[in-house]
Amino acid sequence: MRTMKAAVFVKPGLIEIQERPIPEIGPTEALIKVTTTTICGTDVHILKGEYPVKPGLIVGHEPVGVIAELGSAVTGYQIGQRVIAGAITPCGQCHSCLDGKSSQCGGHALGGWQLGNSIDGCQAEYVRIPNAQANLTPVPEALTDEQVLMCPDIMSTGFGGAESGHIRIGDTVAIFAQGPIGLCATAGAKLMGATRIIVVDGVASRLEVARRLGADITINFHDDDPLEAIRRVTGGEGVDVAIEALGTQQTFEACLRALKPGGTLSSLGVYSGKLSMPLDAMAAGLGDHKIVTTLCPGGKERMRRLMEVVAAGRVDLTSMVTHSFALTDIQAAYDLFSNQRDGVLKVAIKP
Repeated sequence: MRTMKAAVFVKPGLIEIQERPIPEIGPTEALIKVTTTTICGTDVHILKGEYPVKPGLIVGHEPVGVIAELGSAVTGYQIGQRVIAGAITPCGQCHSCLDGKSSQCGGHALGGWQLGNSIDGCQAEYVRIPNAQANLTPVPEALTDEQVLMCPDIMSTGFGGAESGHIRIGDTVAIFAQGPIGLCATAGAKLMGATRIIVVDGVASRLEVARRLGADITINFHDDDPLEAIRRVTGGEGVDVAIEALGTQQTFEACLRALKPGGTLSSLGVYSGKLSMPLDAMAAGLGDHKIVTTLCPGGKERMRRLMEVVAAGRVDLTSMVTHSFALTDIQAAYDLFSNQRDGVLKVAIKP
């Protein structure tokens, strides 16, 4: 039996490297030899027991690699070809997919999120990609692993938050939290045409990265009250779109209060507790506000478009990869990333 090393969720508080069988693939699947992957904030929720997955599951959902095997029904690809697959791997054939809601593949919430959730993920030497025809995207030869590493999840999610918020040319946008998702939302807002981008965080180095990615005004909440600052900047009017990129009651409510009447709250956070809706922030439900949520858009066409943005030089997210670890050192990587030490933004895991 062929085996591989993989990061396995054992129980809350413990992800460990184990020796596991290399996956066998079916006719519509592909086996990818993983060259680079990373750790997501959602993986930290899994580690802490805040998001339930079954013990024994291989975690991870952001693969960059080369095709090792192809199912008999998968055409148009070659063994050895460099590819990525999105964190969301829709089938492309069900009602949700055909209705334009591919992230909810199968007709239930989170349906498209399989890797590291309902099936084994990619923090391993190999990963099985379901519905490979709909999910494998060749990597342009000129791009490195690090240049495309953000595409499978955080770039797609952050950009998705800007898209779901329907940012228009000339809009004023506020983005609360400048972690990896929030930074990608900042870059996405710039590409969507926002002309005044206000970002809020408490880490000076992240605010500096945000400026490089398109932020016009940075607010350190240790130095200034974000809502007061936004009111000053907008003449008391509020913002057209507020993007919540952390997943807490405090930032969700701040986004609501930052909106002008008729504004849109675009929520990207993964919430692990109960959210409340203050009546005054919602104008008692009469303010024509919109609240939208986004699950990372996936599929091969989405990945192609994101890599085109990178290849065209419209955005460079390589500076977000601040640390690199071998797969066998992934526990140290989780410790660093989950505790946000040493200026970490994203880590590259190299099987």
